[in-house]
Amino acid sequence: MRAKAAVLRAMGATRPYSASGPLEIADVELDAPGSGEVLIRIVAAGLCHSDLSVINGTRPRPMPMAIGHEAAGVVLKLGPDVGDLAVGDHVVMVFVPSCGHCGCCAEGRPALCEPGAVANRNGTLLSGATRLRDARGSIHHHLGCSAFATHAVVSRHSLIRIDPALPLAEAALFGCAVLTGVGAVVNTAQVRAGQTVAIVGLGGVGLAAVLGALAAGASQVIAVDIAEDKLAMASDFGASSVVNARDGDAVERVRHLTSGGVDVGFEFAGSIAALESAYRMTRRGGLTVTAGLPPPDASLAVNVVNLVAEERTLKGSYIGTSVPMRDIPQFISLYRAGRLPVDRLMSGTIGLEEINEGFDRLDRGSVVRLAVLLE
Repeated sequence: MRAKAAVLRAMGATRPYSASGPLEIADVELDAPGSGEVLIRIVAAGLCHSDLSVINGTRPRPMPMAIGHEAAGVVLKLGPDVGDLAVGDHVVMVFVPSCGHCGCCAEGRPALCEPGAVANRNGTLLSGATRLRDARGSIHHHLGCSAFATHAVVSRHSLIRIDPALPLAEAALFGCAVLTGVGAVVNTAQVRAGQTVAIVGLGGVGLAAVLGALAAGASQVIAVDIAEDKLAMASDFGASSVVNARDGDAVERVRHLTSGGVDVGFEFAGSIAALESAYRMTRRGGLTVTAGLPPPDASLAVNVVNLVAEERTLKGSYIGTSVPMRDIPQFISLYRAGRLPVDRLMSGTIGLEEINEGFDRLDRGSVVRLAVLLE
């Protein structure tokens, strides 16, 4: 079938993207879903820094690629061997398909699915196939989703069925921002009621983590960023303190506010300097969690004596160490109960034709989450 999709032909375009136009709104051909695959009509897709990192080339991917990975839509057609979904079901996309059989999946860690990681790296679906093409040839899939499109063929393992009562523009947030940010708090760090946390980097994921820490009962939630508008948002959400990292020594200010450091420091900025700050904000015996994605060649120098003698823990978090089939419905339930107001992350909506300008706004830091509405 025919569809429209935002296709990236080459990385590293000059800014502003509204002028250079790295994303081409192209007519593409979608093959029918193969075994274990599903055809989706996409209703809404969120703009994320992970997409931006492909556009600017800091996270290299095979080209050309139809990008986008945070989305929600409606099932249109089932491929062979898909028996647990029905046409008309509402679904959220998950950007790592989990095979269910590899070592990591068998351990209950689907975010680390080994075949899923290979497929994402190669720009294919979980099966190893591509279902996208145009007159110039095959087009790679972005994280198994290619969500900035009117339609997509995806693996059944990239989809979570949700309650159709939830508006799909809101549901899209749960596939990345919420799953990653809230998951890092409740799954990776397992923040307990009464603990203190610092959250460095207040994009969509970081602000979702602020909401997650408040829902988990943290006694102090300290939000750190360089943008006053995002610090104001964190304060409005309920953060107990906000710290502008440009105003003096942010580490010392956090340590002063918590009498020596937080129990858990989180880094969501994708910056080594931010990670170093989050580590230094963490108390003796504390935990530092990073979910930021800096360039692949970035590295962190850690004082090993400090790591050992203070019994610190430094831990990575991918997709919030989530089990999406379990966590997305639970997070949606918390949202609908008013305990996780993630709709407040939404900065507005745009059409598919406005997507290059939308990424300019994201790159400038003037928005948290923009949603592309596709119908």
